[in-house]
Amino acid sequence: MTFLKRFKTFCLAMLVATTTFTTWAGDGHDHGEATTAAGGPALPRFTAVSETFELVGVLNGKQLTLYLDRTADNSPVKAAKLELELGGVKVDVKPHGEGEFEATLSQELKPGDISVSATVIAGQETDLLAGDLDLHGDPHADEAAPGQIWKVYGAWSLGGLLALVLLTLALRRVRANRFSRAGGAA
Repeated sequence: MTFLKRFKTFCLAMLVATTTFTTWAGDGHDHGEATTAAGGPALPRFTAVSETFELVGVLNGKQLTLYLDRTADNSPVKAAKLELELGGVKVDVKPHGEGEFEATLSQELKPGDISVSATVIAGQETDLLAGDLDLHGDPHADEAAPGQIWKVYGAWSLGGLLALVLLTLALRRVRANRFSRAGGAA
């Protein structure tokens, strides 16, 4: 196998190795039109769990959305009353749907660990739930986005391939010069 054939094979292998191929989902696996890609960091959230209930809170600025489910089967708790404290401050919670509540905070919470306690009253059942809300600045804010990383890898790969092509051309020229000198002297 000549050097040129080996080089072409190597370039083809590099092209296949660095190319991402698109796949298409079959029937029943495409998740419909409503599916969207995650666009950014997840919102801060907390969980508070007991043997009976599970409370999940999602914080979006001053807006707090709460989801109350039964621990055993993850079904929403119907006709429940919820009392909530964040960092020792009572928060007015309003029911928004079956097992769903909303609250608007008077001011945005400061970064740090914030204790969460909730009292759940659902019919004859009463339970106290406790958890922590961990609010810190985004530690990965200075990192490049995933799409940016591949651009860097692509640029380096392209630069490497260009260097290989230039090296191959220079090597061929050197060999051609040696051959012509050797042939001319004989």
